[in-house]
Amino acid sequence: MKAQIIKIGNSHGIRIPKSMLEETRISGEVEINVTPDGILIRKTKKLRGDWESIFKGLADTDDDQNITDAGTDFAKKEWQW
Repeated sequence: MKAQIIKIGNSHGIRIPKSMLEETRISGEVEINVTPDGILIRKTKKLRGDWESIFKGLADTDDDQNITDAGTDFAKKEWQW
């Protein structure tokens, strides 16, 4: 697909078709990087953004044991309450 670079105020921009944004699930804040081939636009990665789904999966499989109950030598020797 070809697109035109357009003037937006004192900057320049490019219009991204809605279908492309929907397909890539990109919205809101993005990361922009210069690469040898051009400009790369990516979704920003939220730190710990997937934790909720991970914890839900652990709870659903009953694999959410407390780490202090692990019984490891480290836990027995190093943890002080």
